[in-house]
Amino acid sequence: MFHFRLDTGSGVPPYLQLVHQVQQAVLLGFLRPGDRLPLIREVVESLAIDPNTVAKAHRQLEQEHLVTGRPGHGTFVTDTLPAAVPPATYTSLRSGLQTWLRRAYAAGLDDQAIAGLSASVHHRTETNAQSA
Repeated sequence: MFHFRLDTGSGVPPYLQLVHQVQQAVLLGFLRPGDRLPLIREVVESLAIDPNTVAKAHRQLEQEHLVTGRPGHGTFVTDTLPAAVPPATYTSLRSGLQTWLRRAYAAGLDDQAIAGLSASVHHRTETNAQSA
């Protein structure tokens, strides 16, 4: 079962966080066509947010043709996002990232330090790639 999470300090509206999580889960293969998203009621109970916020996320996902609502049954994934990278590559990269994160936490870095380091390396790598 897919579970949503919210980052109240991210500055990203809650409905958009839900949308992004579904998009990423579909892209990475965690959600596949036919999978049911948690019911609005379930998301409201688990995250303590307004039902309209969840409904807004579902509407946007429906407009993107990623999910479809079936009255009385829930909301289901209907499509996959085009993957530019094979799923096995995601699996390998995820494993390497988990190893790196374990090392970072063991070295004493907290979430803020990890996010800052990641953003810095990402920016530098993206800048170098664009100038190459």
